[in-house]
Amino acid sequence: MKDPSQAEAGTVCILPLVSRGRVLGIFGVVKYQDNAFDSDDIEFLTQIANQVAIAVENACAFGEIRELKERLAQEKLYLEDEIRSEMNFAQIVGKSVSLRRVLKQVETVAPTGSTVLIYGDTGTGKELIARAIHDLSPRRSKPFVKLNCAAIPTGLLESELFGHEKGAFTGAIAQRIGRFEVANGGTIFLDEIGEIPLELQTKLLRVLQEREFERLGSSRTLRTDARLIAATNRDLEAMVSEQKFRSDLFFRLNVFPVHVPPLRERHGDIPLLVRHFTQQFSRSMNRVIETIPSATMDALSRYHWPGNIRELQNVIERAVIISSGPVLSVDVADLKSSKADHPEQRAALPDSKTNGALRDVLNETERQQILKALKQSNWIVAGPNGAAERLGMKRSTLRLRMDKLGISRGSA
Repeated sequence: MKDPSQAEAGTVCILPLVSRGRVLGIFGVVKYQDNAFDSDDIEFLTQIANQVAIAVENACAFGEIRELKERLAQEKLYLEDEIRSEMNFAQIVGKSVSLRRVLKQVETVAPTGSTVLIYGDTGTGKELIARAIHDLSPRRSKPFVKLNCAAIPTGLLESELFGHEKGAFTGAIAQRIGRFEVANGGTIFLDEIGEIPLELQTKLLRVLQEREFERLGSSRTLRTDARLIAATNRDLEAMVSEQKFRSDLFFRLNVFPVHVPPLRERHGDIPLLVRHFTQQFSRSMNRVIETIPSATMDALSRYHWPGNIRELQNVIERAVIISSGPVLSVDVADLKSSKADHPEQRAALPDSKTNGALRDVLNETERQQILKALKQSNWIVAGPNGAAERLGMKRSTLRLRMDKLGISRGSA
């Protein structure tokens, strides 16, 4: 008997696998006989081909759905993380000339797809500027994905940026989609980009130039259409000269530099920011702060703010916590001097005499507020119409403040 595997085919029936008007492949049956298929056979095989086409389409759809679910799960994780770490202010506050200059640059570059490098001291609001660029761009409906390069261990940074396959390294128990993949069509914001190690800078440069990358542990090349916005508080040019940062990557990042001014150069914006944060924290803490003493505002405006807007935000949050009445109470001891990096900053630092003077001004302001409440209540401290009630303080707290400030009926 002749081996069927070596026999010549007599008849071949090939049918297309068609589903929803799309050809997914072919279905073939071979018989080692001549004219082996009659019309009934072809009708039967056509029915089988139709069922196979449905099965193939379902399998393809299942694969696509699984991939989309994984992508959505990753996007959900990134978005949840973004919500948890979102800045405590939702808009850029200020009207100073230096800030308006920055906002003009934002309006200019936002509609383009160009890379933006944001310079500025720590706490100046670089992420807020990056968000503004994204929100004003055609990519606003796509994800805004952020990553602080200094907050991720060096060994994990590549995985965070480009993702990894299961088993790519010890601890890689599942596939992970990187931030460039999640940000496809949107914007990726890399803060503290000066912290990226040299060996990883080459791969970042490739993404910027070729829009291509591979996940760790994979040879499959992926493409991304993510727009990069980077930020740093370091002098990248100096790092290039010290061979700590690649010159080609620096030039690729420095397409459109934006410098965010420090708060000490935005004196006119400080009162606006103080009121903004006071209202914000008052609402979140269910407090009623109706007055910010002019002496307090003057002290806050004269302070050099080495921590910039982030420091101001923290000071006002603490002030709202300790304010027991409708008047914002700022402890001038919170405004501590620190070594400045530049001579002009050192010249602007308040000395101990200035701090003492500011403390005296604030104490006098508080003294006047307490005296006013005492006079209105006919020097009754406790009770429904007492001074403590008017000031929103406990009786014991008011007594302590009166003793500290030397307030008595005879001294008024």
